Amino acid sequence: MNVLAILLAVLLAPPPGQSVAELFQKMKDEVKAQKWNDALVTMEVIDVEAAKPENAKLQSQLEGPLAFYRGVCDANSGNADKAQADFEAFLRTKPDAGIDDKMYSKKAVAAFAAAQKAIASAGPSLARAYAEFKPPENIREPASPTWGDGPVVWLMTDAEKSAWAAATTDADRAAFVEKFWKARNLEDDPSFQANFEKRVAFADANFAVDDKSGKKRGSMTDRGMVFVLLGPPTYGGRKRLGAKDDSTQNAGMSSVGDHDSFIAQKQAQGQAYANSQKVNPTSSGKVSTSQMAAMNDQYTGPGTEAANANQDFQEVWHYRKEALPKNVSYLQVDAVFITKKGYGVEVLQRESDILTTLSAAKQKPQ
Repeated sequence: MNVLAILLAVLLAPPPGQSVAELFQKMKDEVKAQKWNDALVTMEVIDVEAAKPENAKLQSQLEGPLAFYRGVCDANSGNADKAQADFEAFLRTKPDAGIDDKMYSKKAVAAFAAAQKAIASAGPSLARAYAEFKPPENIREPASPTWGDGPVVWLMTDAEKSAWAAATTDADRAAFVEKFWKARNLEDDPSFQANFEKRVAFADANFAVDDKSGKKRGSMTDRGMVFVLLGPPTYGGRKRLGAKDDSTQNAGMSSVGDHDSFIAQKQAQGQAYANSQKVNPTSSGKVSTSQMAAMNDQYTGPGTEAANANQDFQEVWHYRKEALPKNVSYLQVDAVFITKKGYGVEVLQRESDILTTLSAAKQKPQ
């Protein structure tokens, strides 16, 4: 765990004695007082608390309201793109909702309207489309010599790949496939194989792309791999890549935003938490040299720079805590896919958090 992760873990420690309901009211008061960074910090604390087993029932109830208030805070903090994504997540939970233009700022109202437009033009969410998806009959793939080169490759361990390569007869291959699924259809998830096969069929129907070798099967693309392993995202979105997103323009350009604003926001969040906890003023949110270095790594490190092209775009799938594998501790993981001429189509940006999450989703044999 790096210094920044440790810092954030400390900052997000829940205030002693405060329930989720009390934290939620505190957040609403902060929004009313226009303390945007304070409210965002409190919402992160709520996420931590709601993720605890004893608060499991609250997660679905909080998803929509928290997304809405995040949108309000992000819009008023000058992060219009993030605000739109927040409001899109809210509208997924409450499609017919509106926003009071007398109560909320012009920035928030504009971001909300952009979210409504984006959802209307995008059609049904991946989650809804997948829920309504009826896979064709006989989707189970036979134990042919090419079986191991198909989408099951996303699940196979190195040892299994070697064992499959050694299976040279029809009987050997059939025995391997039976053992392979038996190891994964465990008592706590007896339908693992059926769910996997449905995800494969959905990916094949929706994510196929044309590349140099011809049409690539949807479940074998980067989006297909992520979908097969993680399922549909909590919400997602797509936008054109602008100059500020260009990885070739690395002099101060970053996908996490303007450097000074990025650092200022981290300092403000630390200050807000320190104030709420009545921390010693000497450590009230100021960023040390080592912490600043970690933040700079987050700002300029691998994957913070995105690609530039006038007609290119990035697609982002956001997976909130409840959509992640149980053994993943992140509150949210984003799968970012870049399409750029000369670079590729829907190429997954292989950051550590998404790679860790995909690895955790591969249910290993016991």
